[in-house]
Formats: sequence, C-alpha cells, structure tokens
Amino acid sequence: MNVVVFDLDDTLFPEEQFVMSGFRAVDVWLEQNRLVRGFLPIAEQIFHEGERKSVFNRALLQLAVCFDDSLISTLLTVYREHLPQIDLFDDAKWAIALARQHARTAIITDGYLKMQHNKVHALALNGRFDLIVYSDIFGRDGWKPSPQPYREVMTTLGCTGDECLYIGDNPTKDFITARKLGWKTVRIARENGIYRDVQSDAEHEADKIITDLWQLEHIISKD
Repeated sequence: MNVVVFDLDDTLFPEEQFVMSGFRAVDVWLEQNRLVRGFLPIAEQIFHEGERKSVFNRALLQLAVCFDDSLISTLLTVYREHLPQIDLFDDAKWAIALARQHARTAIITDGYLKMQHNKVHALALNGRFDLIVYSDIFGRDGWKPSPQPYREVMTTLGCTGDECLYIGDNPTKDFITARKLGWKTVRIARENGIYRDVQSDAEHEADKIITDLWQLEHIISKD
C-alpha cells in the first residue's frame, strides 16, 4: 500500500468522548445563559439508555424547562462547535506512526465541517497526515458512501485505487465505495465500538476485520 487512509470517529478516538464533552459544553451554556442547572447528568443518563436523536429535548423536559425549536437549534450549535476534550486511542497513536513509516497517510471524515475541524484540532492531527478530507466540503450528499471524498484522496495524492488501504468502523457506509474504487479495506470492530455488532452483506463489509489497530502491523508493513 502506498496510501493508508483512516476514518476518524471511533476509529482514531472514542466518539463517546466527544459526546460527553459536548454535553458539558451545553451544560455550561444553559447555566450561564438560562440559569438552568443539572443538564449534564440527565443527558448522560439518557444517552447511556440508548437515545441518540432527542437527548436535548428529553433532558429539558425532565428539568421542566420550556423550550422551542430555536433553543434546541442553539444547543445543537453549541454542541457541534465547541472545542472538545478528546484523546486518541493508544493503538491509534501507534498506528498513525506505523503508517507514516510505510506510506502516505490521509483521513476521510464525515460530519459537520466546523465540528470535524475542531476534533482534528483537539487531537493535534494537523501536520501528522498528508491529507485530511472533510466530506462536508462537498455538501451533505458528499458524505460517505459518496465517492467524492475517496476520489479526492486519489486526485490529491496522485494514486490509484489499488494503492490505497482504508481503515474504518462503520460497515453501513465506510467500505462499499472504497472497494468499488479498488481500495483494500479493514474494519476496526472495537470491544465497545458503536458499530461492532452491525451485520452487513458482503458488498458492504470490509476485506478484513480486526478488533484493535495493533493488528495493522502485519497489514501495513507487509511487503
């Protein structure tokens, strides 16, 4: 492989860290701007119960806070645009260094542009990769599995599909397009990964599944 490309969220760092960091930012905003206290523990409980789409609404209801769409929109902006407190997985630090020894490196990441920029900044990843592709620059339709971010890697780095290795965690969107473009693919199914138990058909699944990035040693460094 001449180019090793990583997904970001839950591949290089735990996405739940970002969620909790975002809840803390919203908690501070509510206390400072609406004199509302107690959002954080309620939001954390709702999240750990499995709720993903209506955490703010449910938490405010439990706090007996009147809200409308405008307030929810404001809280979403606070959440998405805060500078998060997040850290790379230990195996990710090692894997990035390994990849840089053997190939050029890149990231493809979905998500709102400001939010993903802040994650990369917080993780100090700028300058550690030859290219970082934020799929949101192509618009919402440019998020994976759109071919645009994958083609951006090949165009910018001047490589063909058979030179690329992609490492991600979400079989619903990460691998199908990469494989169609001739990339090799690896799925990281961490013990507590959000998509660990997702079952997918052969078209959507990666060429290889690993449970930690330490296992990349025999993939990236293979002659």
